[in-house]
Amino acid sequence: MLRGIAACALMMAPAIAAPAHAQQTAQAQSEAIVLRPLSFFKVNDLSFGDIIPSNTAGTVTLEPDGSRTRTGGVTLAGNGGEPARFAGLGSFNRQVNISLGSNTIWLTGPGVRMRARTFEIGSTPTALLSTSPTRFRITSPLGNYNFPVGATLEVGANQAPGDYSGTFTITLNYL
Repeated sequence: MLRGIAACALMMAPAIAAPAHAQQTAQAQSEAIVLRPLSFFKVNDLSFGDIIPSNTAGTVTLEPDGSRTRTGGVTLAGNGGEPARFAGLGSFNRQVNISLGSNTIWLTGPGVRMRARTFEIGSTPTALLSTSPTRFRITSPLGNYNFPVGATLEVGANQAPGDYSGTFTITLNYL
């Protein structure tokens, strides 16, 4: 008799089990940057975007406003690139001198290195730029600001495909 009850209980278990729910989990990063006064940081890197070389050398120019043009045998493709962007914290109406470590850098990768030159710092509503000397005035009442940087990339004839990278330096002097 005990055997019959156990068998019945096992057969009933699937009928009274809780319904199965589809469940998935995902994770995301959470970040915060806490600024100290008179500081700045890189928001994003300068990217010239996807380009297709040919048997003729050319250039890709990425303006601080994000517009991209080309010369010579370079074809612009896919990802349109983006200017570097920096942000920081100063104080309202403060003047800030801005300078580049060098106006020419080399990008290295799987092929012949490429030269990035003619870096251009852009003006924004929170960082009004003047050019002699290169300086901006912080216009945000909270003292926060941001500014973009563009440049021109020289692409060689038959440039080897792959990722190329280099580093440029921005220095700010709060007046």
